[in-house]
Amino acid sequence: MAGSMMVLVMAGAFVGSHFLLSHPLRAPLVRALGERAFQALYSAVAFVTLGATVWAYRAAPVTPPLWPVGDGLWALATAAMLPAAILLLGSLIGNPALPGATTAATAEPRGVYAITRHPMMWAFAIWGVCHILVYPVAKNIVVAGAIVVLALVGAALQDRKKAALDPQGWTAWQRRTSYLPFAAIAQGRAAFGGFRAHALAGGLVVWLGATWAHIPLAGWAAGIWRWLV
Repeated sequence: MAGSMMVLVMAGAFVGSHFLLSHPLRAPLVRALGERAFQALYSAVAFVTLGATVWAYRAAPVTPPLWPVGDGLWALATAAMLPAAILLLGSLIGNPALPGATTAATAEPRGVYAITRHPMMWAFAIWGVCHILVYPVAKNIVVAGAIVVLALVGAALQDRKKAALDPQGWTAWQRRTSYLPFAAIAQGRAAFGGFRAHALAGGLVVWLGATWAHIPLAGWAAGIWRWLV
């Protein structure tokens, strides 16, 4: 088994093992192994399956692109990656979904959380879609598609798990926020605004830096650097 099919198998193992260990297998394994041993097992499986996916991706040939990619798609992806970077940076502070957070019942959905209660997951999903748009070869579609599935299905499963662990707090947070971006704002359950500096300034820096990094790392310019370099 070689090429793009191997990438599909390895990416499937990475995503599938994450879902299994995070949800149906987590409780019995924690009971059997203890929390620390489970975390070690989880990290080891994630490291091995992600490493195998990277290895398969690098070994797979570059197939012909499925559609032509011109400046229009590049401009769309470049524009979309800026809000993705803002969502990602904004999710790092004050996120009730992060491990150990206990503020879901009283948290105010402002900034990125008014847009969606899963800003980090949507940032990853936008990243995956953008990379499919501008690099539509088989191995990249598989890996970027796996990231999209992991992010969006993982966000939905996270809602279920959080609601089970904290029925009152997480249910209250769900009432004030939305899974889909801007749905809570459109329904009047949240107000747009209240973005903090780390989200806006940090997102801009990450957007500029990450797209520039494609030049030394991938050998071609991405983002605005495609037109400036």
